[in-house]
Amino acid sequence: MVGVATGLADLAFYYVLKFFEGVFLVGLVGFSTPDTWPSASRYYLLPASAALGGALASLVMYSLAPETEGSGTDFVIRAYHELQGRIRWRVAPVKIVATALTLGSGGSGGAEGPAAQYSASLSSFISDILKLSPEDRKVMVAAGMGAGIGAIFKTPLGGALLAAEVLRRGGFEARVVYPALVASAASYAVFGGFTGYTPLLGLYAGSLRPTDFAVYAALGLVAGLAAVAYVGALRLARRAFGAVRARYVRPVAGMAVAGSIALLAPQVAGEALAWVRLAGAGEFDKLYSPGLSTVALLALLPVLKILATAATVGSGGSGGLFAPAIFIGAFIGVDMWLLVHYTAPCASLQVTPLVVVGVAAMLAAATKTPLSAVAMAVEMTGGVQLLPAVMIAVAVSYAVSWNYAIFDAPADSSPPREPRAEEKVPTRL
Repeated sequence: MVGVATGLADLAFYYVLKFFEGVFLVGLVGFSTPDTWPSASRYYLLPASAALGGALASLVMYSLAPETEGSGTDFVIRAYHELQGRIRWRVAPVKIVATALTLGSGGSGGAEGPAAQYSASLSSFISDILKLSPEDRKVMVAAGMGAGIGAIFKTPLGGALLAAEVLRRGGFEARVVYPALVASAASYAVFGGFTGYTPLLGLYAGSLRPTDFAVYAALGLVAGLAAVAYVGALRLARRAFGAVRARYVRPVAGMAVAGSIALLAPQVAGEALAWVRLAGAGEFDKLYSPGLSTVALLALLPVLKILATAATVGSGGSGGLFAPAIFIGAFIGVDMWLLVHYTAPCASLQVTPLVVVGVAAMLAAATKTPLSAVAMAVEMTGGVQLLPAVMIAVAVSYAVSWNYAIFDAPADSSPPREPRAEEKVPTRL
């Protein structure tokens, strides 16, 4: 039941997002398509489009369900540990609309964090209807979170493992795994039935050369350092925008900043996974910037994506942090390929493996979920050819990034903390 419900919710979000992309990015800004945006007749309106979307999203969030601000995954983790899995049912529709407005107007973020929150909300609602115990409700909420993420990314196994791994830093909620596997499989079947089952990064059937392992280890090192910068930028943005007293204004200001960054690099706007697929295919000629050369754009995209995401989500905008991590890791892989290509052209290293490994390394370091990151990398490419390289890079990035993580999960040995007064949320409908 949870899997089917979350699959349908993911579909609802998918089509609502497409609608708002058509309204803002195609209708207002004038992009010919909302995915790769090769041209725009009113390109200068990107900051205004993002600010308008932020204003509408802010109105929806703070008027109906203030707990929907930000990425969403943090709230689900806290609900699991401190609220006995209780999440109001209205969180689901509010999170869907607010996130679609945020991403559809040009804000930088992902769909997976919101998918985790609205899926967990539906799971809590189903648990209450069935009169489940608090412990069973917690398990169902976690399973719903994994199902929502697994369907959106088309990584059902990775989503199920993530549901158990993200709840504790350095630990694993084993009792969540089997319900999450069932829910994630059902959700993936429903969502993929309408959107297709093609892996997110396409099928990869290339070979793996052990002589390249040093490059993959270096890529893991860079990804780990980038994860530290990512977390630091988010914390700084939350403090900076938190100083603004009028909370309705915060997402508007943050989205305007993200839209301004998109003027230099439009690839950072929205979920941006289409650009990741182009990077994996080596189609760099389709990337463009009004003020940067292709090489300069590729070099700066990880930094610009970090800044745009920090401004969007750090200000309270509704957007996930997984998809930006995928984007950042992918283009770190591209930059590593450019470095090797120009300094050692005889190495003849392909760009696709570096993109895939970069994605896994960045996910593992930023989320502190190494097993989920490895599983997702395999599912995103439809094969295990790159598994040894992924494991090496993930191990290095996880170690280098130390205790920095985009989610505030308790350590495996830490008891759940009591929520502070300002963190308590209503439990009524």
